[in-house]
Amino acid sequence: MLNIEDIHTYYGDSYVLQGVSLEVRPRTAVALLGRNGMGKTTLIRSIIGFARPRQGRVLFEGRDITALPSHQIAHLGIGLVPQGRRIFPSLTVLEHLNVAARVDGAAGDRAWTLDRVFALYPRLRERHAHRGSMLSGGEQQMLAIGRALTTNPRLLLMDEPSEGLAPLLVRELGGSIGRLKEAGLSILLVEQNLPMALAIADEVYVLSKGRVVYRGTPAALSADAAVKHRYLGV
Repeated sequence: MLNIEDIHTYYGDSYVLQGVSLEVRPRTAVALLGRNGMGKTTLIRSIIGFARPRQGRVLFEGRDITALPSHQIAHLGIGLVPQGRRIFPSLTVLEHLNVAARVDGAAGDRAWTLDRVFALYPRLRERHAHRGSMLSGGEQQMLAIGRALTTNPRLLLMDEPSEGLAPLLVRELGGSIGRLKEAGLSILLVEQNLPMALAIADEVYVLSKGRVVYRGTPAALSADAAVKHRYLGV
């Protein structure tokens, strides 16, 4: 589904990603872990086209998308749930979902319609007429995910979805992301909440100073106290 091949990404003269390679297979969830400032969000931005790598390739379903503009990448079937949610304060819940809606390549009960998003997050139906500025943090995160789903992606990029949420909301969020994987979506999840990430992921990568320093299963990482202490501060 997604192959990242030895990408090197800079911000000006700052060398952020230093030869990162990563793979997301169809219908699986991959968790990307690491301390703050290690390049996780830069990797998401490199995939979606916000920060173009100077070297290496990003392949989506075998197609080289490294040099494509972001809107074309999204149209190919990659959805983004950005860090910080990026909700428009003046738009209602319904307006957020309608403005993003696209059914290209989706059919029947597999399409992420408004009704299907509302079934996943009933609170959004209840709050459909409320503006973004009136929503709680948890509701804004539901909306950010729902907005990405209405583009009907095959790959979902999620950047720190649990950030700033209470523990109960984190558990609910983790359950909903698990249901997305069960529904057939491929997911690349950047996450600081280690228990939630390990519960969802099929495979785990750890990033440190712009390089992949660990790749393995959630069970293997859970049992590796040295890696968790050195690179995750656990």
